[in-house]
Amino acid sequence: MSTVHRRLLTGNKAMAEAIAQEMERDENVFVMGEDVGAYGGIFGSAEGLHQRFGAERVRDTPISETAFIGAAIGAAAEGMRPIVELMFVDFFGVCMDQIYNHMAKIHYMSGGNVKLPMVLMTAVGGGYSDAAQHSQTLYATFAHMPGLKVVAPATPYDLKGMMVSAIRDDNPVIFMFHKTLQGLGWMDQLDYSVGHVPEEEYTVPLGKANVVREGKDVTIVGIQMTMHHAVEAANQLAVEGIEAEVIDLRSLVPLDKETILNSVRKTHRLLVVDEDYRSYGMTAEIAAIVAEEALYDLEDPILRLAVPDVPIPYSRPLEQAIVPGVKEIRKAVEQLVRH
Repeated sequence: MSTVHRRLLTGNKAMAEAIAQEMERDENVFVMGEDVGAYGGIFGSAEGLHQRFGAERVRDTPISETAFIGAAIGAAAEGMRPIVELMFVDFFGVCMDQIYNHMAKIHYMSGGNVKLPMVLMTAVGGGYSDAAQHSQTLYATFAHMPGLKVVAPATPYDLKGMMVSAIRDDNPVIFMFHKTLQGLGWMDQLDYSVGHVPEEEYTVPLGKANVVREGKDVTIVGIQMTMHHAVEAANQLAVEGIEAEVIDLRSLVPLDKETILNSVRKTHRLLVVDEDYRSYGMTAEIAAIVAEEALYDLEDPILRLAVPDVPIPYSRPLEQAIVPGVKEIRKAVEQLVRH
């Protein structure tokens, strides 16, 4: 009896493998950022690349986000395919002009004559007491800006496949990877951060959500860690006879409305869960879409779980109190189904 070999990788190794394979395939692909050289990036996203491709194609930069993101924009405009790392998404403030007024708009302002095939990868998320300036997700901040694709994979398989798709895309892509899903030894180890990743090249499309668990009683839409928490909560709820369908959004721009709407038309209830702030965020956008396009398919009001509008606390108990987890999701679903 033959067995199928399942090759397991952590999230960071899946990302680094995707980048390495694309660097082998296309000499115009290169990497730039703080500590991406011999160190391999503080979250391992460039692990092993410097040793394999050298300092010309894996460039360590000074602490000068405006300069090196600007340099990547210029390189992309001239036909190269840079991958540039903004170490923490929280640092976007010092280089926002480059991101929003140049990276997002050059294609439009050139009348479509200048393409900008670049990937800005950045670490998001909390969960390990790194406080207010290093723990945000800010998905909706970037999704709000026209001209950028914004993706947030939640599994090693998707981290590799969506990174390949992002590098090959002719549009600028914000590639948000969650720190706790990288599988690094110095952080809390989670089963979620390890998964099956084929060795060969493959792509996962940008803009396509994934139904990771089917159900008939309620739809839960999550992204990255909240998706994993939703699956765990759904498995617990199944013991009580409640079958939740869980959607991994994966991509904010483009947004896969159809998968969400089709699910809601089946289950007639919706819970949206986000690690970003509640106001003006992803939960509000998805709730608005469903209210506009599937209101009469709903049997109950839409529920939203997200981080309250406060900076992320340093204290571990306080951080855990404001970020939605398995317990909060389960309670919200029970409220929806058994009101």
